[in-house]
Amino acid sequence: MSNDFDFDLSPDQWEALKALRKPVSNGRPSKAYVVESLVALGLVVVDDGAPAMTPAGRKALVRGSCRLLDLAA
Repeated sequence: MSNDFDFDLSPDQWEALKALRKPVSNGRPSKAYVVESLVALGLVVVDDGAPAMTPAGRKALVRGSCRLLDLAA
């Protein structure tokens, strides 16, 4: 049985997910609505007001996006 999920994220969502790998300098993400959409997908959680990537978010980031691969081709 496979637990892999393919997320079809927008480029803004991928950038926000990548940005969560390093700390945010001002403590707030630049696009809160993008982070909220990632929370709805279970890729990000908000802990004490700061977004943090979930294990599913890390997996999605490592796997990449089919849509992004199509753009690069």
